[in-house]
Order: sequence, then structure tokens, then C-alpha cells
Amino acid sequence: MISAPVRVVSSADGIAQVLPTEKSGCGGCASSSSCGVSGLGKYFAHGRKTIAVQCDANVREGDELHLSMSEGDLLKAGLLAYLLPTVLALAGAGIAAAFGLGDIGAVLGAANGMALGFLLGRWTGWAPQMSAQKLK
Repeated sequence: MISAPVRVVSSADGIAQVLPTEKSGCGGCASSSSCGVSGLGKYFAHGRKTIAVQCDANVREGDELHLSMSEGDLLKAGLLAYLLPTVLALAGAGIAAAFGLGDIGAVLGAANGMALGFLLGRWTGWAPQMSAQKLK
């Protein structure tokens, strides 16, 4: 199980909008102030979006929850979001090259394959199942 503490931003009809409470980046050593990974995490932490989570517990704004998902769901999400578009991009470039369309054709084939991969990932409608438990 992969888990993270989150804070409820809003809640209505059994759906809670949550934000992670831990800082992005590792921050795990004494040199986190000069570390590039830590700085990158701080840069990307500003534009965070809320995550909608189905929550049976009666939660209010400001409550702390423990959000978890299985490793299998994380793997499936990664394969759907990253591997499928990459494989279809390579296939599109290969098909264009096989038809002798040149470099521009290969680039267009790769772009079309990648776009198709992203669309297929989006159209599946699959999302990882996350469970939320209220912290005491």
C-alpha cells in the first residue's frame, strides 16, 4: 500500500477534495536547502490541484485524512499514462518509416501515435482506487 497524509479542502455528498500535507521534494537530508531535487519540488508545489476522493467518513474542511492506494493501481496508472503513448509513438514513427515517408513523416507518425496513446488512456476512464481514512 502506498499512502500519504492529506488535508480536506472541501467535502460534499461523500466526495472530499484533498491536498497533500507533506512538502514536495525529499527534504530527507541536511543539504535540502542546496539540493536540486528539493528545489524542484518546491517549484512544482505551487500549482498543486486538489484530488477528489470518495470518503464515507463524515469529514469537514481542515480534517486530516490518510490516503492510500495499492501498488498495482499505481503501476497500472503509470503504464496507461506513460508506456502506452510511448509505444504508440514508436509504432507511428516505425509505420511512417516503413512507408518511406522520411524524417518528417516519422515525426508526424510519432506525434499521431503519442496523441492516440493519450486519447486512449483518457477514453478508458480508468482511475486508481484510493481509500481515505480519518486520522485521529
